[in-house]
Amino acid sequence: MSKTVNQNGTVKSFVIDTNVFIHKPDAISSFRDNEVIIPLAVLEELDNLKRFSDEKGRNARHAIRFLDAYASRGGSLHQGVKMDNGSLLKVVRAGSTDLPVDLKHDKADNRIIQTALDLQAAGRQVFFVSKDINARVKAEALGLQAVDYEKQKVDINSMYQGWREIQVKRDTFEKFKIDKKLDWRDALKSNEFALLKTADENEVLLGRYMSQSGEMRLIPNRRFSVSGIKPLNIEQKMAFELLLDDSIPLITLLGQAGTGKTLIALAAGMVKVTDEAKYNRLLVSRPVIPMGKDIGYLPGDKDEKLSHWMQPIFDNLDYILGINKKKDEEKGVDWFIKNNLIEIEALTYIRGRSLPDQFLIVDEAQNLSPHEIKTIVSRAGRNTKVILTGDPYQIDSPYLDSNSNGLSYLVEAFKGQPLYGHVTLSHTERSDLAELAAQLL
Repeated sequence: MSKTVNQNGTVKSFVIDTNVFIHKPDAISSFRDNEVIIPLAVLEELDNLKRFSDEKGRNARHAIRFLDAYASRGGSLHQGVKMDNGSLLKVVRAGSTDLPVDLKHDKADNRIIQTALDLQAAGRQVFFVSKDINARVKAEALGLQAVDYEKQKVDINSMYQGWREIQVKRDTFEKFKIDKKLDWRDALKSNEFALLKTADENEVLLGRYMSQSGEMRLIPNRRFSVSGIKPLNIEQKMAFELLLDDSIPLITLLGQAGTGKTLIALAAGMVKVTDEAKYNRLLVSRPVIPMGKDIGYLPGDKDEKLSHWMQPIFDNLDYILGINKKKDEEKGVDWFIKNNLIEIEALTYIRGRSLPDQFLIVDEAQNLSPHEIKTIVSRAGRNTKVILTGDPYQIDSPYLDSNSNGLSYLVEAFKGQPLYGHVTLSHTERSDLAELAAQLL
């Protein structure tokens, strides 16, 4: 978004849709040395959203305060106020261009598009910026140049995987097997895994790169279980390696349905909280992104409402405890919740909290924006481990996709940091049917 001026020096007019502010309240700072247009209908929508207590409401209030800070500097938003990034900020009303009869004028989205059409009719070079795919399609159909807000987008096809295969010479391979470590100077990220193999053999050694020492360390090829859960493939083994390492406070696990990302995160959390007492509590949450988008539409108190959205978590916990039932038949999920060892919470209630000594798992994190991800990770107090799991291809939020969601953004932003580890899991282990469905559907 920084390169916004044509070679001939023509100023561009960026018309900003409401959802861009909801995605990132200070998004207009990304458009430099040009003209940033806020349709009056956008202010109306932000005003309607500001009363809500959810993330949309908070971002709407933040955006309004951000705009007010420029308005209070003097000058007129109608004529234009100079921004710190060199752009001219204006608020413009729609009116001079007639919309097609198919588009209702009383709909805010259409009035926002009409504002962009007015500017284009006046000879401006206009770009309509929106996170709403359908709004962009309508704008394009009406002859506008429509673009997504890409400041926080990544390329999902080339995203960091957390591991790679590396072919080495036979003597290097044997040395690694004996010494259990190698001096490694090639370009690897901190805590990245490597599958080392030779050209003439099928044997594979699993190593993990430690950036602080510049070493590749061998991961022992041994059978083990965590809360009764055994890794069923080498990717799950990598994930357990990170989950059980107390020196890594932030972990992301990406994978399609059935790869086991949530189950193994919960299994590791149970061990760390109940067996090792490394953390005081296992706190599990997930975004509430249903058709109604609010747990208030369900009957009952907060716990009864949450039970519907958190049922996949309860299913996994029941499975883990069922494996260990012979060990202690008295301790079900309710026992751990009553004794404050496990807490199931909606993300709505995590904001504003400080979370020390917690093993925090956020499931379905692909439905969060980069701003929401930042809010959650910044809640981590001392001795808290944060695990974010999700499938970037299974997005339920209307303004996010596999490239712009907060989980994908975090992976690319944090890769290489010594305090961070990541694994992309590709093998479905839920069942043969689940794997076939993932491949064919």
